[in-house]
Amino acid sequence: MPTDPETLTAPSLTFYDLAPDTGNRTAEILAGLTAPQKVLSPKYLYDHRGSQLFEQITQLPEYYPTRTELALFERYGADMAAAIGADAAILELGSGNATKIRLLLEHLHPQAYVSIDISKEFLRASGEDLVEAFPWLDVHLLCLDYTSPWTLPEALQDLNLAAFYPGSTIGNFEPDRALAFLSDLRHKVAPRGWLLIGVDLRKDPVILNAAYNDAQGVTAEFNLNLLSHINRLANADFDLNHFRHVAFYDEQLGRIEMHLEASCAHEVTVAGHRVSFVEGERIHTENSYKYTLDGFRDLAARAGFSTLDVWTDERDYFSVHLLRGGT
Repeated sequence: MPTDPETLTAPSLTFYDLAPDTGNRTAEILAGLTAPQKVLSPKYLYDHRGSQLFEQITQLPEYYPTRTELALFERYGADMAAAIGADAAILELGSGNATKIRLLLEHLHPQAYVSIDISKEFLRASGEDLVEAFPWLDVHLLCLDYTSPWTLPEALQDLNLAAFYPGSTIGNFEPDRALAFLSDLRHKVAPRGWLLIGVDLRKDPVILNAAYNDAQGVTAEFNLNLLSHINRLANADFDLNHFRHVAFYDEQLGRIEMHLEASCAHEVTVAGHRVSFVEGERIHTENSYKYTLDGFRDLAARAGFSTLDVWTDERDYFSVHLLRGGT
């Protein structure tokens, strides 16, 4: 696995390819598909096509999280930047097209910007666009799976890091994994200890169900594209026509669940192994937990963070939390 940085189109833009090897991914995929409840990690939603589809989802009328969070950064970005301070280096996890960090960069002049994403092509393109828009910015791109154990390249370990984790992606983790993830992140950004994080809030299930079952079917295409990604990664032969998108809000657990449901009984070959499906059997592809403000404060506190500030919209649909951890 290469660790030496690759200089891209500008001296201020470097790329580290730390993506997991194919063998590890195939083993993980097979383990999920042979479990009693079939499951595939939501990280496999984000190949290049999946990242493009997700950007389309963020523009849909039913999908409130992105536009609501962007409005919070537009309204309160100066306050957030002032609290973090100009001497920080920003570490963004799951950066996507880097739209949200641009709103902070208008108020913040960080030492560096370190962007982490699992989609290599998407990461490169967004990094090049960012350097073009902010030529003074020192940008480091890390292609890696931050949901698995990882470390920063040695050249970046002395940076004074403040973490940026927008989009409410923390909701994709089971509560115990969210706690472990936040605790690990606190240690990674020590001693500064800053974390600016987006958190989706509980609300009317009608609104939540609509957000993940859009009328145009883009979310369905996004979910089904996961199987195309698995076909390439694990030499599989999933037929997308044999599955349908299913998403619903579980009020008791406080989470959206996304599944791919088999429309007929059939078999699939995955890395030389046969995987059988009965009609109606589901592959669990994603959870998206929704929090209360007090519930997330409690989770952050158990991970070693104190909540310094919280910004919400007028309807309390979405929140952005500024956290500080101890050394």
